[in-house]
Amino acid sequence: MPVSSAVNWSSRGDMERVTVIGAGFGALTAIRKLRAQRPDLHIDVIAPRAEFVYLPGLIWIPTDLRTASDLVLPLDGFFHRMKVEFHAASVTGLAEGGRVVQTDAGTLENDGLVIASGGRFIKKLPGIEHAITPCEGIPAAEKIRERLHAMEGGTIAFGFSGNPKEPSAMRGGPMFEFLFGIDRWLRRQGKRDRFRLVFFTPAEKPGQRLGEKAVKGILSTMAKRGVETHLGHKLKRFEADKVVTEGGEFHADLILFMPGMTGNQWFDNTDLPRSEGGLLKANELCQVEGQERVYVVGDSGSFPGPAWMPKQAHMADLQAGAAAANLVAELEGRKPGKTFKAELVCIIDSYDTGMMVYRTEKRNIVTPAFSGFHWAKRLFEWHYLHEYRK
Repeated sequence: MPVSSAVNWSSRGDMERVTVIGAGFGALTAIRKLRAQRPDLHIDVIAPRAEFVYLPGLIWIPTDLRTASDLVLPLDGFFHRMKVEFHAASVTGLAEGGRVVQTDAGTLENDGLVIASGGRFIKKLPGIEHAITPCEGIPAAEKIRERLHAMEGGTIAFGFSGNPKEPSAMRGGPMFEFLFGIDRWLRRQGKRDRFRLVFFTPAEKPGQRLGEKAVKGILSTMAKRGVETHLGHKLKRFEADKVVTEGGEFHADLILFMPGMTGNQWFDNTDLPRSEGGLLKANELCQVEGQERVYVVGDSGSFPGPAWMPKQAHMADLQAGAAAANLVAELEGRKPGKTFKAELVCIIDSYDTGMMVYRTEKRNIVTPAFSGFHWAKRLFEWHYLHEYRK
C-alpha cells in the first residue's frame, strides 16, 4: 500500500493518527499496546516490507536448526487484526517537529510518532567486507551456513566490538552463541579436531554487561572447549584470510564479526537530538528529548540507565510498552509518567544446551549450562511468534 504524497486532513475527519516506524520487536509491541489502549486510534506503520524477522533464531541457521521460512513471518494477518494501515516504504527524514514522516514513497502526517527502526552497524573498519556480520539478517546467516558446510577444516574467527561513544550500542551476546553452537555442531559432525576456533574482541572481559559471573562462565567454557582467545587489543583491519589487531594478527579462513551500532542514516535528515554515539537521545519515558509526542524504542535510542542496559528484543519490548502508554497519555491530555525497567534476560545457547543470564539493578543470576534452557529458548520462540502466525 503506497504512502500518499500528501494527506488531506479535511478528508480524514478528527481521528487521531499515530505512525510507527519499523516492523521489528519494538514496533510490533508498540502496535499491540497502542491498539489495546485506544481501539479508535488510526495507526500507520511504515517499513520496507510487511514481514517480521525473528533475529534471535539466526544463531541456528548455520547449524541447520532453522531455515529462513522458520524465522520470516508475513505480517498481513497481524496488521489486519490490529486494524493498522501498512505503508511499504523506507523513511528518509522528518519535518515539522516529527509531525510529517518523509519516505521514498511520499509523506505521511501524524499526531504522534514511535520510532522503532533499529540501528545500523558501523562498518568503517578497513577490510570489513571480508567478514560476515551475522545479525544483519537471513542472507548473512545463510552465507555462514554455506561457508561452514563447505569447510573440511581451518580457522574460524568470532568477534565483536562496540561503539566507543555509545557503550550500550553493541550486540555481543549472539557471537557467543554462534561460537558455542558451531563448536558443538562440529563435534556432532566429528570434525572439531580439524578446526581452530578463535574468539577476539577489543574488550579485556568479553560479555561484561552480563555480569562478572557470566564473564567467568563464558571464558571457562571457551577454555574447556579449546577455543583460543585474542582479547583486549584494538582492531586494525581484516584481510581475506587474516584478523589484524594492535596486539598481533592471526590467520582465519572464515571471519564472523559483529561491529558496534549507531543510528539510522535517515536520522541525519531530522532535527532530533542525538547522543554522542549517533542514537536518538531519549529520557526515562522513551520520549525523544525536547520533542512533542515523539518516542523511540529499541536499538534506535540512547536511554538513561545502567551501563549494562542491553540492546536486545526484551528491552525493546519493555520500552515499547512505556512509549505506547505515554504517547496515549499525551494524546488524551494527560501527563505521561510510565518508565521502563532495565532488565537483561537471555539464554546463551550452545546448539543443545544453554546458560541463562538475568540481571537487574538489584540482582545478577547466571546458571550453569543445561539442556533444558536450550529447549526453553526454542519454546519461547514458538510462544512469541504464535501471535504473528495467527
